[in-house]
Amino acid sequence: MRPYQSTRQWTHPEGYKYLAPWTNAVLLRFLIRKFTETLPRPEHRTKTQLDDAARSVVSNIEEGYKRPSTKEYLSFLGFSQGSLEEIKGLLKQVYQDRFLQSRPGSSLADLGIDLKEFKGLLKDSKGEIPLEVLYPPLASLKSPLASLKSPLTSSKSPLASLKSPLTSSKSPLTSSNDFAVTLEMFMELVNKTDYLLRTLVKSLENKMAEEMPMSPREKWLKVQAIKRLEEDRKFDEELRKRAGLDEKLKKEFRGK
Repeated sequence: MRPYQSTRQWTHPEGYKYLAPWTNAVLLRFLIRKFTETLPRPEHRTKTQLDDAARSVVSNIEEGYKRPSTKEYLSFLGFSQGSLEEIKGLLKQVYQDRFLQSRPGSSLADLGIDLKEFKGLLKDSKGEIPLEVLYPPLASLKSPLASLKSPLTSSKSPLASLKSPLTSSKSPLTSSNDFAVTLEMFMELVNKTDYLLRTLVKSLENKMAEEMPMSPREKWLKVQAIKRLEEDRKFDEELRKRAGLDEKLKKEFRGK
């Protein structure tokens, strides 16, 4: 059994804030929270499931980042991926139950949301940035986050149309029809986050394969594999030479 080894190092204690999956996940959690506030009271179980799953995506990226080994980090990213898949299924269900509107062709750009721009702001801030600076359009939504003042916030934003019990006098029983984020917008954000997580996982798996020390048996097997490849190469080369010699002899015999 291999001894436990720490295989991870980081230069920033909150370096996960540089990661595009985390940026997307934070935005997804925020929008999920705004949406679940519009659900009727009998849907409290769905509300809890969606909120918990969205929170899990963010939290597991953060916790996994601080784990001492790449293997553990990968495990927590797997939890995030599982929670993301749960969100996808729940969103389809609430759409089927007519609590979430669909508008084919709609996208996050319709709300003034540019994911690349958000990531750029986050990178420039070196991880120390209030959400209103990271997501200036969201500052117009009345929420505890709005108390964080920033020169980058703007009162004129397409996201001002997002309705919730915090910003509308309408009852939660009827406000879901006014919610601006569509099924297509949620799926766009979920799918892009899923792709980024899969890319990150693949990168870490490659890194772990390079970092993990090999046991004596694994080293021996690697040497034997290299030796077999070299023997096969020489054998193939010898066959080609013989085939060429035979062809030359055939041509000489035919010429006589």
